[in-house]
Amino acid sequence: MIRPHWVSALLFFATLLPWQSIKASSGQHQDQSAFLPYYAQQTFLGDLDEIKERRVLRALVSYNKTDFFIRKGRILGLQAELLHQFEAQLNQGIKREIDKTKIKFIPVPFDQLIPAVNEGRGDFIAAFLSNTSARQQQVSFVDSLVSGVNEVLVTNKAITPITTLEQLAGLTVHVLQKSSYSEHLTTINRILAKQDLAPINIKQADSYLTSEDLIEMLDAEMIQAVVVDDYKAKLWVQIFPDLVIHDQQPISVNNHIGWATRKNNPELNRLLSQFVKEKAQQGTLLGNTLFNRYYKDIKWAQATPFSPDLSSPLYHAFTKAAKQHQLDVIALVAQGYQESKFNNELVSHRGAVGIMQVMPATAKEMQVKDFRTLDGNIQAAARYMRWIDKHYLANKSLSPDNRQAMIWAAYNAGPNKFNKMLKRAREMGLDDSVWFGQVEIAAALETGRETVQYVANIYKYYLAYKLSFELAKNKPMTAPAN
Repeated sequence: MIRPHWVSALLFFATLLPWQSIKASSGQHQDQSAFLPYYAQQTFLGDLDEIKERRVLRALVSYNKTDFFIRKGRILGLQAELLHQFEAQLNQGIKREIDKTKIKFIPVPFDQLIPAVNEGRGDFIAAFLSNTSARQQQVSFVDSLVSGVNEVLVTNKAITPITTLEQLAGLTVHVLQKSSYSEHLTTINRILAKQDLAPINIKQADSYLTSEDLIEMLDAEMIQAVVVDDYKAKLWVQIFPDLVIHDQQPISVNNHIGWATRKNNPELNRLLSQFVKEKAQQGTLLGNTLFNRYYKDIKWAQATPFSPDLSSPLYHAFTKAAKQHQLDVIALVAQGYQESKFNNELVSHRGAVGIMQVMPATAKEMQVKDFRTLDGNIQAAARYMRWIDKHYLANKSLSPDNRQAMIWAAYNAGPNKFNKMLKRAREMGLDDSVWFGQVEIAAALETGRETVQYVANIYKYYLAYKLSFELAKNKPMTAPAN
């Protein structure tokens, strides 16, 4: 099944607070220049002097809801704003635009940050990366953006307060792939083993999921526990009051987090460290302003819980349509939740109706007359998705995950806008056979966040349902009463 990108929520976030953005000089597609393709497709390992000759500094970033994201065609987030300030400092005294070194963004999944920088796919990592002994063998860390960070366990209120390491024995904990959280939990498992206690069941999340996604899945009771940095945990418990931070027994303490470079790029590392120390660390005016803006001011989220049940009549209606049109039933269920929260009485301001929000004209074209009934609505949507695949994607060589993602994108945006996204991706030199990290970038710039958010949300729902069934968390999934 598809793998998600590194944005968007399990339960919400169709709109983000419009913080100060990085503005390009002019043009309709003002931030497209930040994603020019040539520097992303060619490896380069040079240090600062060669970077300045190229006049391109490639920052490896990882999408999430606070550090780096695109909204209405603009690049936003704490890391984005720091990079904007660093670019200004880098080019101080240089008057001609042609002579300035421009920072270009390379979005990758979190677990690919270190491999990407060492393979020369980017010049430095611009993310909150924990400085661990294992990672010090792979990269050189810049002066820390934030220090004194504890990694903490977060659960719902049903879990007894955890105050000792021994209480972690046997607990199932979801963490980011290749994260310091996994590294530190593995260390704790060695301690538990010496006491003949059951190990922590460490579950590596899909590589495109963020800590925020896992927090949201935790609130939906799809997983048992997660580990995140304490400042992130404090942010998210404001949004999800049923979650509990077990800070009396941290997983790891006093961590330093920040940027990193290749080990053979000392001059770039020195320049970045100088900027961070003088202007960007927490404690500086800029560092405090941005940290408070993105990690303390919470005005843009509310939860929407949901629960599936494989035995429900609603699930059987999805199963029937999925089998008939050769679709993944759980993916279809997830899309139904995204469209209407399983409300077949819903009518949008655009006239879309039912559980799958089918337009009457679409239903007519699909030759489904009873599209206002539950079965008919799901059938019309399933038939339309198969039609999209046949007429717009049949000639494309796509992996199953990318095919599903693009069907969702075309369903949401409409085939004509979807074709424009593909065209825009090709013009940018992006791979038009890959949605995540490729076509989705062009989509965000071409039509805004809606379709990118739509596809990512459905995937999170899909993952949550899969996890829910796996963990025997089934609860009644019924359509709301009329």
